[in-house]
Amino acid sequence: MTTPAATEVVTGIRELATLDRGPVPRVGPAMVELGRIEDAALAVDGGRFVWVGPRRRLRRSVRLRSGGRTRDLGGAAVVPGFVDAHTHLLFGGDRADELALKVAGLDYAAIARRGGGLLSTVRATRRATGAALRAAALGRLRRMAAVGTAAAEVKSGYALTIEGELALLREIPRLARATGMPLAATCLAAHAVPPEYAGRADAYVEAIIGRLLPVVAREGLARFVDVFVEPGYFSAAQGERLLRAAQALGLGTKLHADEFADSGGARLAARLGCRSADHLLATPPAGRRALARAGVTAVLLPLTPVAAMAPARSPGRAMVDAGVPVALGTDLSPNSWVESMPLVLAHAVYGARLTPAEAICAATVNAAHASGLADTVGRIAAGRRADFVAFDLPSVDRIPYRIGAIPAFVSRQGKPVSSR
Repeated sequence: MTTPAATEVVTGIRELATLDRGPVPRVGPAMVELGRIEDAALAVDGGRFVWVGPRRRLRRSVRLRSGGRTRDLGGAAVVPGFVDAHTHLLFGGDRADELALKVAGLDYAAIARRGGGLLSTVRATRRATGAALRAAALGRLRRMAAVGTAAAEVKSGYALTIEGELALLREIPRLARATGMPLAATCLAAHAVPPEYAGRADAYVEAIIGRLLPVVAREGLARFVDVFVEPGYFSAAQGERLLRAAQALGLGTKLHADEFADSGGARLAARLGCRSADHLLATPPAGRRALARAGVTAVLLPLTPVAAMAPARSPGRAMVDAGVPVALGTDLSPNSWVESMPLVLAHAVYGARLTPAEAICAATVNAAHASGLADTVGRIAAGRRADFVAFDLPSVDRIPYRIGAIPAFVSRQGKPVSSR
């Protein structure tokens, strides 16, 4: 067997979580099996891992190329690069002026009735140029990468016109090329009923089905199609019609479900076999059981109710105990401006009641599965992208314990992204 050659060898890893062995996605007790290696080392060549294992085996397992280097992380805890399974990062403007209204006790619906909320972001996004939207999104992605995000799902949904949604989806591969970050595009044209279709939600759904989805499928603009099934947005029947049309075109499906009320979204996601159902703050036990039976991943967004100043908590413990695969995301948007996956991990533990190991699993291999990126990111193993995050902590379990932990070193394809 040929000894692999490496341009860089990484040592000084007190504990490494590889997430390499086990099913994808992980469910129940399998979520705590992180593939830990103590006193570990990594070898990287051509932007990929060529060897992973205990440091004591390094010398006889890897050959350092001429001019290669060794990096000592000084006893760090290392995990795979995080995968953000739910973002809305393509948008114009912000909604900072709504913060005082939230403090005063107004909820999402009340703010929307005042002209704020999602449709205010639609107006700002429509006014913005493509260059401005791209520059703003690049800034967000670079800040996300600096704290360990290696890949992300990116939704459209703030243009709410056929051409506008296509323009947003066409930006996503440009952002991926500019950052070197794998991005999974999701078409969320059914984010809300646009003003031009006020009172005619059925007609807007038919426009998406007849005019938008065929172009998305033909040009390969998205991996998934999503719909916001909530009172005041789209009904379960409208969501089903849209998602079945997407599936008929060979597109994957996701579903914003049960964020504000039990809208039947989780049960619909189970019935359709969606890749994920997201939010799920109001999902009843029957909905959780349906997701478990269907193998639908629950993408939880534990900071979203915090940003909304709502009393609800993401049902992490209930989902895991019900046998549902759980993934995590930031829900980065003007309503929930979160760019840090380490912060999400902490809230997943302290708020959603995941264990630290479950949270790490949910932010890596399970989030990669939910985003359709499991073949690319989410695990540390020979042959995979050399994306990893190192923290000056004695164990990986300390990462969620430190609220908003800051990485000491971030690697994307073997190159430093951020170093303290």
